[in-house]
Amino acid sequence: MKRVMFVCKKNSCRSQMAEGFARTLGEGKIAVVSSGLEASAVNPTAIKVMSEIGIDISDQTSDPLRDFQPEDYDAVISLCGCGVNLPEAWVLREVFEDWQLDDPADQPLETFHRVRDEIKERVEKLVESLAPSKTA
Repeated sequence: MKRVMFVCKKNSCRSQMAEGFARTLGEGKIAVVSSGLEASAVNPTAIKVMSEIGIDISDQTSDPLRDFQPEDYDAVISLCGCGVNLPEAWVLREVFEDWQLDDPADQPLETFHRVRDEIKERVEKLVESLAPSKTA
């Protein structure tokens, strides 16, 4: 099972939503966590827009990237263009992508919805690319 790290600046919105989608859409297919270049708190609006579609991220925590080891992960996904700020070991994993999504924090609810839906599309593709194929 592939292990995925979603990373963002503060681990409050985008990476939290990505973790929620990946846990739901990739259940039994991938293992997932999220972190930030710095820790903060899970944004209440992110919790709200995810609950609107039946995904509960209220128990997720905001954790600093320094608490994790890059060699423990197969795929690293940056959601904010912060890939340039990541230590090299994180960028050199088997899969590294920098999605550069808009930060919905302090933005209208419509921005949260748009970014949430963009994250869902990308996570669906990611899960499909990482999950073991069903050929037996």
